[in-house]
Amino acid sequence: MNANYITVTQLTKYIKYKLDNDVNLDTVYLKGEISNFKAHTRGHFYFTIKDENTRINAVMFSSNANKIKFMPTDGMKVLVRGKVSVYEATGGYQIYVNEMLEDGIGNLYIAFEQLKKKLESEGLFDIAKKRKIPKIPTTIGIITAPTGAAIKDILSTIKRRWPLAKTILFPSLVQGEEAANDIVRNINLAKNYDLDVLIIGRGGGSIEDLWPFNEEIVARAIYDLDIPTISAVGHEIDFTIADFVADLRAPTPTGAAEMAVPNVSDVTNYLKQLEVRLATNITNNINMKKELLNKLQNSFVLKNPLTIYEVKEQKFDHLVNNLLINYKNLVNNNSNKIMLLNNNLINSITNVLEKNTNKYNILIHKLETLNPILTLKRGYAIVKKDNKAIDSIKKMKKDDIINIELQDGIVNAKIIGG
Repeated sequence: MNANYITVTQLTKYIKYKLDNDVNLDTVYLKGEISNFKAHTRGHFYFTIKDENTRINAVMFSSNANKIKFMPTDGMKVLVRGKVSVYEATGGYQIYVNEMLEDGIGNLYIAFEQLKKKLESEGLFDIAKKRKIPKIPTTIGIITAPTGAAIKDILSTIKRRWPLAKTILFPSLVQGEEAANDIVRNINLAKNYDLDVLIIGRGGGSIEDLWPFNEEIVARAIYDLDIPTISAVGHEIDFTIADFVADLRAPTPTGAAEMAVPNVSDVTNYLKQLEVRLATNITNNINMKKELLNKLQNSFVLKNPLTIYEVKEQKFDHLVNNLLINYKNLVNNNSNKIMLLNNNLINSITNVLEKNTNKYNILIHKLETLNPILTLKRGYAIVKKDNKAIDSIKKMKKDDIINIELQDGIVNAKIIGG
């Protein structure tokens, strides 16, 4: 009965034999989009070729890979020629590619470039707006899948490097149609916690697997955060929109943990260096103070304190002498000035009196010349009528009473003719 059973190896060899001998599979021409591309260090290419409904694994050995003139990338549409066979170790069928040509760029890649250009023009990638990651965070938030290598690598790295940090996991979908909305929900939830830094990411995968981190709603949610954010999506060669929006991009989840926290050994060494420098500075400062104290103790002034008084006393005597000399000089100078001013004043008064006396004598002479009394002394008389001098006979008529003023008196007269 056991003769009817065969081993898995036997079955796989049989299938491989059938495929290898099928002329329709010996040379196959396929067109599709590259996904999960990996370039091996030995020069071999491993990738997946897919269309809207299915996919097939592909390998291109270095002997053929060296002939193509471009580097394949995820999302690139290609035309390939190869042979379909079975890889016995896994039992999976795959195409062994001999020739590859470019056939345009995949739809996901086009969408990626369009959104990147749009958000960049709006300033979401502006370097000047990037927040600095704190050097020593207290609480770290992590948005990723609760299971898998990414969360394990992040937690183990943080614990190893900086065990004092507290971590808060926000379990999230990181793949599939609902992943983008779930990531945004957890980003908004993280705002309610007092976080110093937030890590958002997942492990490696195809461009389709990483696509939630290329969604516009995720990018805008990260941009609107007030928490410094580290993006850690995929491997080092993987770039997503989230990487450009975040404050810092890490090549891997492990790299994000290393960027988020310091190394405890580095901090310890730094503190030891500070301790040595502090001790050295304190010692130097004490030595300087001691040296200053010794100088003061040995100074001439402190040993001979009366010297200060004697110097001040001598200086005071010198100032008093100068004051007396200056006072005497000032008094002498002022006395001379007063005498000079007095003489000048006397001379000025004398000159004024002489000038005024001369003017007075001239005026007296003029008055005497015009004085009517002097005229009367010479034998003249003044005739007045109604106390007014009369200078013409026309101003008198018969019977007018006039007054004749002479040197020694007044005579009244009456006009009898006229």
